[in-house]
Amino acid sequence: MNRRTSMISALALFVGLIGSSGCGAGVNSEEQARRAYLGLDGAIDKAITLGFAGFNAASSANISPQMTTGAAGDTLKVTGQVDQGASANKGMRLITEWTGYTDDGKLTYTSVAGQPQTLDMQLKNIPTGTLTGTMASSLTMAGELDGVVTLALAFTGNLEAGSGTQVNRKAGTTRITGTATSPAGVYQVDITR
Repeated sequence: MNRRTSMISALALFVGLIGSSGCGAGVNSEEQARRAYLGLDGAIDKAITLGFAGFNAASSANISPQMTTGAAGDTLKVTGQVDQGASANKGMRLITEWTGYTDDGKLTYTSVAGQPQTLDMQLKNIPTGTLTGTMASSLTMAGELDGVVTLALAFTGNLEAGSGTQVNRKAGTTRITGTATSPAGVYQVDITR
């Protein structure tokens, strides 16, 4: 091997080492997976709140569309059905619809067509009992991150009586756990609101 070939081989090895280790892929991926969820964190709370608004406003099994906007733009809509009757236990089967939703203007979320967008809740011993639920959504991210983030969340909490016949979540008692899976990896969610 001549000197020129040897120098080219050494340079190629050096560039290869920089490319494979200089980006900090492990740490960066973990942070990006976390970021993919945190852009939605406040919206998860809003989706549950919209479900309760629909429940309190329902005069039939169908919940009229409940909508809110992201702090920085576009919309989140919740529709669905609630159990009827005089029972102190009720179930809600809800659908979430995300349209360019963003709280920070840097990362937007839109529902993936044909993918699950469910938000199911069980209210027990209304009005002062407990809440359990699950949320499954696949959302396309755009902006600082791209790709699909898939939420598989569960939550529990307590209920409290609102004004008149309304039922509310008791502040500080809703624990949200599960995973947010994105191209960057899996973020383990464990937050209490």
